[in-house]
Amino acid sequence: MRDGRLLSPFTRRFHADSFFPAKVNSLASILQHFIESSCPFKGQALHAQIIKFDLQANTNLSIKLLILYLKCGSLVHARNVFDRMPRRTLSAYNYMIAGYFREGRSEESLDLVRKLSFSSEKPDGFTLSMALKLSAGLASCRFPRQVHNQIVRLGIDSDEVVFAALIDSYVKNGNLGYARSVYDAMSVRNLVCSTALIVGYMNQRAFGKAEEIFQNITEKDAVVFNAMIEGYSKELDAAGSSIEVYKMMQQLNYRPTISTFVSVIGACSLLSALDVGQQIHGRMIKMEIFSHVKCGSALLDMYSKCGEVEDARKMFDHMPDRNVFTWTSIIDGYGKNGIPNEALNLFYEMKSENVGPNYATFLSVLSACGHAGLVSSGQKIFESMERDYKLKPRMEHYACMVDLLGRHGNLSDAYNFIQQIPEKPNSDVWTALLGASRLHGDLEMADAAAKEVFKLSQNGRPGAYIALSNTFAAAEKWQGVSEVRDLMKARGVSKGIGQSWMEMDKGL
Repeated sequence: MRDGRLLSPFTRRFHADSFFPAKVNSLASILQHFIESSCPFKGQALHAQIIKFDLQANTNLSIKLLILYLKCGSLVHARNVFDRMPRRTLSAYNYMIAGYFREGRSEESLDLVRKLSFSSEKPDGFTLSMALKLSAGLASCRFPRQVHNQIVRLGIDSDEVVFAALIDSYVKNGNLGYARSVYDAMSVRNLVCSTALIVGYMNQRAFGKAEEIFQNITEKDAVVFNAMIEGYSKELDAAGSSIEVYKMMQQLNYRPTISTFVSVIGACSLLSALDVGQQIHGRMIKMEIFSHVKCGSALLDMYSKCGEVEDARKMFDHMPDRNVFTWTSIIDGYGKNGIPNEALNLFYEMKSENVGPNYATFLSVLSACGHAGLVSSGQKIFESMERDYKLKPRMEHYACMVDLLGRHGNLSDAYNFIQQIPEKPNSDVWTALLGASRLHGDLEMADAAAKEVFKLSQNGRPGAYIALSNTFAAAEKWQGVSEVRDLMKARGVSKGIGQSWMEMDKGL
């Protein structure tokens, strides 16, 4: 029966003077029909009947009406029904908390969790798991511990969903110690809990502990493999392990997902492992997911970082969908591969297609302007960040502008630009000026910039000491070279050891 045909006879049938339980139940069943239908909004007309016959006090009807409005995406009307309920049940609280959570309205959701704790109702596993999901964005160790105390007090010790949410909450709030304590105390450790803890360890570069948990999992899935592959892929010195875990995943016949490919291709980008990346590209083609915007963007970025900008452009031109990350990757690729004018052309094309640039896009295009010597264009683009896109420049954008001005001999302009930065410039900004001063042999400016770098980072930037020393050496100021080297010794600054990756038959 169609929704439209159902409502009309119902409303005619309920114009009677009195209601019997059977009729109320009939009303509840009709509401349920609309909740489960593809057009729930048609059921909103029943609200008028409920008000007309003074049935708002019926808890079952109110909850069904609340669910109906949530299905229609009307949080305002759902909240109105909730607030008018004479007795708000746990079910009503849970539906409203989940409704706000789905819409990303964390504050309202948390507010209801707090109100529930002061009501006559006791939270259940669902309520507490929702509270823990909400706490992940609070950056507070205190809130997860408060929820943890409630879990213990209420005796909810066998709900896997709650404990998975608890571990995930501790991990996301940076308290791995508590997360591990909960994990170790569990009699049965499910895959969701293990994966959450692996992610936490990976984020803190505790690779050994992540590997320990991973190896102890008897029945793995693609998600836990992805956690390992992604965790390794973020660090240059661990990216090789990302590729190795991917190979293990293939050998054990686990089907890789989009997330798998994005992460392992990211590892290939870090390592400039072109041959491995091409093999993975072939696998993606066989699985017919290479055209997905995330996969395409990752491949494009990998080809660019391996110096194969023509292959990157082919990927870009054949992608059915492009997002800001896709555009940023190709712009960055052209800029870093010595074709800055094409990077600038793509930036303007991106704007003409109404794709809003983000912080990374501006960094890439400003860097390209610096390599091309397009000072005027760079200044205009920098000024457009806040004016046109409401993006307040970050310190890396200021550093890029200092490099742009200084690289092309405008050292005084670069220095004056630094003086106008609204926040205290960091060492990146002064290092950019130092590099430009060294390039143009300006000893006085190099010395001034170096002193600022040394103040902000005494032993964290060995390159700054080397740059100043080399500037003195180029000008044959050997006394200055000697003084810089003595300063390095006194502060325990070393040049560090260079590292390279070589691609071989057996790996990297």
